[in-house]
Amino acid sequence: MRAILTAGLIAGTLDILDAFIFYGFRGVSPVRILQSIAAGLLGRASFQGGAKTALLGAALHYLIAFTATILFFLISRRLPFARQHAIISGLLYGAGVYAFMNLIVLLLSKAGQPAFFGWPFVNGVLAVVLLVGLPISLICKAFSGIR
Repeated sequence: MRAILTAGLIAGTLDILDAFIFYGFRGVSPVRILQSIAAGLLGRASFQGGAKTALLGAALHYLIAFTATILFFLISRRLPFARQHAIISGLLYGAGVYAFMNLIVLLLSKAGQPAFFGWPFVNGVLAVVLLVGLPISLICKAFSGIR
């Protein structure tokens, strides 16, 4: 449980901080970023909800981070390779998470089409691979006792 809590919290925090910084330089506020996450459930109405929809977005963001962590944790218990080769596994897992979120979850949500071009795309892939998949894998390995 400590591995899941630690990895989910760290991965979720690193990922949202990346969004705040990357989009902050483009004039987007943290509230608007969090509301855009809530837009997956609420659609455009999320941008009219103020702090309530921003909090919903934050909750959804961490729910996704913890879900990704739990899934990797379960996979790593069944596949020793995932624990023994944490860097490779984390990078591959992050790429898989990015693909799943953008090719399935976002397309089924009310948020709209993801962008598959330019710097937002590059940042999105790198953030999920390096700031979500890799920390989840390394933390799960650290808690497994494997050196």
